[in-house]
Order: sequence, then C-alpha cells, then structure tokens
Amino acid sequence: MQNLTDFIKHFFKNKGQHVFVSLLIAKICAFLGSLFIIRLLPENEFGVLSIAASIFAIFVPFSGFGSTQSLLRFGAISQSEQDKKELSDYLFRRGFFYQILLSFIFLAASVFYVSKYEYIFWIFLCFAVRLLGTYFFMYVQSKFRISGNNREFAKVGNAVNIGFLALLILLTYFFGLKGYLVAVAASPFISMFWYKHFKNNFSPRKIFNFNKKELWSYALHSSGTALLSDALFSADILLLSFLMNETAVAHYKVAILIPANITFLSLTFMQSDFPILAKNYKNKMFLKHYISNYYKLFIPICILIFGIGFFFGKEILHLFFKEQYADNSFIFSILLAAFCANMLFRNLYGNLLSAVGLMKNNTTVSVFTLLVLSALSFLLVPNFGLKGMAISMASALTFSGFILMFYFLVYLKRLK
Repeated sequence: MQNLTDFIKHFFKNKGQHVFVSLLIAKICAFLGSLFIIRLLPENEFGVLSIAASIFAIFVPFSGFGSTQSLLRFGAISQSEQDKKELSDYLFRRGFFYQILLSFIFLAASVFYVSKYEYIFWIFLCFAVRLLGTYFFMYVQSKFRISGNNREFAKVGNAVNIGFLALLILLTYFFGLKGYLVAVAASPFISMFWYKHFKNNFSPRKIFNFNKKELWSYALHSSGTALLSDALFSADILLLSFLMNETAVAHYKVAILIPANITFLSLTFMQSDFPILAKNYKNKMFLKHYISNYYKLFIPICILIFGIGFFFGKEILHLFFKEQYADNSFIFSILLAAFCANMLFRNLYGNLLSAVGLMKNNTTVSVFTLLVLSALSFLLVPNFGLKGMAISMASALTFSGFILMFYFLVYLKRLK
C-alpha cells in the first residue's frame, strides 16, 4: 500500500465497506436511540440512565477478561484453521467463566448509587444481563474477524444494533423506562443465531499449541487498556454526577454525543485492517506506508468535519435535540476539535500498538490519561462548569494521542 489509491483499493478488497456500513449503522442506531430517549424521558431519568450506562461502558471492554481481544490478535497470526479453532475454544471456555464473575461485580457497583438515585438497582440488573449477552456478541464477531470474514462480522453487528433500536422504540413507546430496560437486556443475545456455527466450545482439549501465559498477558493488558480507555469516556459523566447534578450530565451528554461518534470513521479502517496489521507487525515499510496513507485520507476529513461543526454547531444541536440544549454550541466545538485530533493520533497509534503486541504501553498511557482527566476536572469544573469538563476531556485526549504516537515511532525506529 504505497499510495492512497492502493490503500483504498485494499480497504474494499478486504470487504472494509461492510465494516464501514456496519459501524455506520451501529452509530446511527445508537444516535437515534439516544435521541429518542432524550426526547422521551425527563432530564433526571435520562441522567440516571446515563450514569448506569457509563459504568456499563467501563466493564464492556473487560468482557471475558480480554479473551476476545486475545483471540483477535493471536487468531490473526495463527498459521492454520485448526490452530484458530483450538485457540477460540480454549479462550471461550475460560472467558465465559470470567464473564459470569464480571457481571456480578458490575451489579455490585450499584450499591454506591442506591441511596442517591431511586430504582437504579433494577437499571443495573438489566445492564448486567446485557453484559453477559455482549460477551457472546463479541466472541461471535471475533471468530468471523480472524477468518477474514468481514461480511458476516458486519451482518452480526447489523442484526444486533438494528434489533436493539427496534426493540427500544417499540418497548419504550408502550412501556416507558421498563420497556427500554428490557430492550437493553435482550438485544445482544440476537447474536446467538450465529453462535450455532461454532460448536464444541466447552469440550476439553488435550493438545494446545499456544503459550497460555502470553495469551492471558496480552488479554489482560488489552482489557485493562480498553477498560481505562473507555473509562476515560465514562469518567466525565461520573465526575459530573458528583461535582454537579443529573441535569448537567444530560446537557454534557448531548454536547458530546455527536463528537464522540465521529471516530467510527477511523475505527472502520482499523477494524477491517487489524488482522492484516497484526500479520505485518515486523514489516517496517508496510507500517510506514499505512500511516502515510491514513493521514492523506483523514486529515482532510477532520478539517471538513470541524469546519462544519464550528460554524453550524448551534444549528446542529437545535436540529437534533431539544431547544434547551442548543446553547451548548461552544462546548460542542471544543469536544469536536478534541475528537478530530483523537482520530489522527490516539485512535491510529493506539490501535497500531495493539496490532504489534505492545499493549503495556497502551495501558500506561491510559492510566496517565485518566489521571489527567480527573485532576483537571476537579480543578476546572467547580469554576467553569461544563466548559471546564470539555476542556479537561480535550486536554486528556490530546496528551494521550501524542504519547501513543511517541511510543509507536520508537517501536518503528527499532525495526530493521
């Protein structure tokens, strides 16, 4: 992939368009679902839901204690289909046990909020069921990805996300908050229709051709990194819930909703190309050309997105959300700039470090970034309110992106 044309051709050859459409559908469904809930529920109920959903987002990347992430990388570099099957069977068995434990830990987290927010335990319970279903969803998708079957990977994602949106609208319209929670709990289990393709996952195997210590080291660092990374995008909500109130949470959630979702554009390429990047983790020229072509494509895209958001932010917020949220246009612009920079640095180099196996660096940066966000929030939010939180988030994303770039360039320089 020495030029941009080859870069784009390879994307289509790898069925990347299916991944793009699938992620686009996922973002649209999530956006429409949030929009529907924002318009339907009172600010206080939406704020309480956002708190539970933010904690859920922290636990999701730790699904199966990282077994699906380990399956994705080591499955991609496995030499035979038999090796891939043995690997996936082993990781599924161990990961399922860990997932049950994780769901109980998530449910136990509700005790910190029960005294402050009414009926939040039942919200946590439904999200705990969703957490278990998400494990099956992630496992099925990882199985398709290590086989290079991006078409089926996309089909599973489309079914789950469209199914969730349909259930959300139907059940919430007729049953309110209870209907929404049923949709939350049930929708990931739609992926079980594809689970039938992968049999005998619980059967023990006497022969195993992989280094278990290496597998779980990568899995735990990958999970820890993803956990801390997603905690960054939930910590702002949780910090606001303590430093301000649920109304502030609702206004900030609206302002960040569109900026946070634009990153699917870059994630499309990283999702579809991850197995190829993993296989070429020692190919210096391949990695350099990949970075160069990535920038040729995404720098103009980011400039265009930020330009539109900066000049028409108020109109965009007024168009998609209730009138009282339209005054958050300045916060919207700060966050939009932050997430455009996030696509150019944090998303790119974080995923490259993951593909080449340097998850420890990702974990270190994630810890540092979360600390920066927390420290800046306690300094800025009491004095500047939501603007202070937006500046804190933008600063944390920018710092982490530059540090990840530094780590990867050091790795690239050491390759022969």
